[in-house]
Amino acid sequence: MDARLNVLLVLTPIAWWSHFDDRINSNVVFALSFAAIVPHECLFDYCGEQMALYCGQDFGDLLTITLNNAVEVTLAIMLLLKCELKLLQSTISGIVLLHLLLVPGAAFLTGGAKIWEQDLHPAHTQLNHTLLTLGVMALLLPAAFYAAISGSSSTVSTDGNLDSLGSSTQFDFLTMSRGLAVLLLLTYIASRIYYHHPPGPGHGNTMLDHPKTPRQLREEDERLQRKEPEVNQWVCICFLIFNIAIMAVTSEWLVDSIEPFRHLSGITQEWFGLVLLPIVSFSADGAVAAGYFAQKALRQVWSKTNHPEPPNTLAKAQAIDLSIQFVLLWMPFLTLLGWWTNRPFSLLFDFFEVALLLGACFLVNFVTADSKTNWVEGYILLSFYAMIVLCTWFYTGESSVASLLLCAGESAETA
Repeated sequence: MDARLNVLLVLTPIAWWSHFDDRINSNVVFALSFAAIVPHECLFDYCGEQMALYCGQDFGDLLTITLNNAVEVTLAIMLLLKCELKLLQSTISGIVLLHLLLVPGAAFLTGGAKIWEQDLHPAHTQLNHTLLTLGVMALLLPAAFYAAISGSSSTVSTDGNLDSLGSSTQFDFLTMSRGLAVLLLLTYIASRIYYHHPPGPGHGNTMLDHPKTPRQLREEDERLQRKEPEVNQWVCICFLIFNIAIMAVTSEWLVDSIEPFRHLSGITQEWFGLVLLPIVSFSADGAVAAGYFAQKALRQVWSKTNHPEPPNTLAKAQAIDLSIQFVLLWMPFLTLLGWWTNRPFSLLFDFFEVALLLGACFLVNFVTADSKTNWVEGYILLSFYAMIVLCTWFYTGESSVASLLLCAGESAETA
């Protein structure tokens, strides 16, 4: 199914051509650029799997997770450089929500359809709970601070620009955010050190040596060690660099077409960032999951006279690792990059977005608390994501928070 999606690579030059042709409608440019990014996501997944065979299980997992986040990170950097800071915040929230709810929900639903329950790594899951909660609570702190002071001050003057008090408040939140970003980065580094080199006897060198590691996870690791790579490592590295460059340019065309497309479609900025843009990272995985589910269903029908394939007892929850990396690594990186490029990007998110992230965090922690999942819990995650999509459609955003994300020369009306 992934190989079939590579057919969409032909859309990349078409999307580039449409960007430079003034006769092409911005809606067409957005649609072509959106679809052209999908096969690049598949290529990153494939290259990550191949490089993991050369790097070993430890560094391979980190590399795979990082490459799976490549599309989202590239898109986020383009939004930052274009000074679409409010849209960037919404997109970050949407990416985390998608990786916490939609992707694992679909995986638990399809993977657990023919089995009572599936297993997760207990030690890894417990650490993920703490990391995820910390990342979301780091967004709660600036929001709570702003709520405490907002009743006694105004940040926007009558002409739509930041007044002197608003400029002072913006500086305070930027300083606060940069400090939080450094602490989050240090936390992520510490967690990777602990995960790859757990201390104490009996744990070996990795979490795979933990006594509570599911048997099928060990078998999967042994299978990967025996598997031969299909692509030379240097060819894979060169291809990754080339793919990043192509996708970066395509993402820039996508970002350039966002504003005219949004105005023509009438979609609110919140729904656009929380729902539509993050879907670009799930389009490939969603198509593969749908094809996998259909294939399994057909195989189940035809296997009535044969021996049916035994269900997989190992749950696929790597998407939760993607969201943790995005919150603890890439979100702080974007904050510091905004500092270095003179963009006032802070960790003061819209209160509605913070509430959504908190709800998703606690729901995922409850679902995975026993290190086991089933298809009903997958359905619950999907249901909550559908609730978020519905409510966000009617939400227009919080103007007072958005005013603190204005770049130099911007006004509240143009942001």
